[in-house]
Amino acid sequence: MLAEWWNGDLIMDRTAEAKLMPKLEKLPEDMVVGKNTSSMFRNTRLEEQLHEMGVEEVIVTGVMTNLCCETTTHEAFVRGFRVFFSTDTTATSDLELHEATLKNLAYGFAYFVDCKRLREGLFGNQ
Repeated sequence: MLAEWWNGDLIMDRTAEAKLMPKLEKLPEDMVVGKNTSSMFRNTRLEEQLHEMGVEEVIVTGVMTNLCCETTTHEAFVRGFRVFFSTDTTATSDLELHEATLKNLAYGFAYFVDCKRLREGLFGNQ
C-alpha cells in the first residue's frame, strides 16, 4: 500500500538510504526496531518489548511529523503510554503540515518537549 501511495519512492531496508547517520551510531545497549508502515507499533514487537522493560513513557522523534511521528504518537497513547513529542527533533516536508500535526497532538495525545528539556529530563543539568 505504501509503495502504491508514494509511487514506489520508499526507503528500502538494507540500502544506503536506510542506514543510520554516522552521528547516530547504535550503542550496544540500543534497541533498533525496524518498521514498514507509518507506525512503530504495527507488525513489530515494540509494545511487548517496552512492557517487558517496564517502560511507561515514550519519546517520539523522527521525520514525516504528519505521518510516521503522528501515527506512532496516537498508537502509543491508545496503548497506555505517556507520550512526549519532541518539537525540534521532528520535521516534515511542509511547515504547515508540521504545525497542523502539533495542533492535533496538543489536543490530548502528547506532552511537547524540545531537545533542551529532553536533555534536562534525561540527564539533569549537566
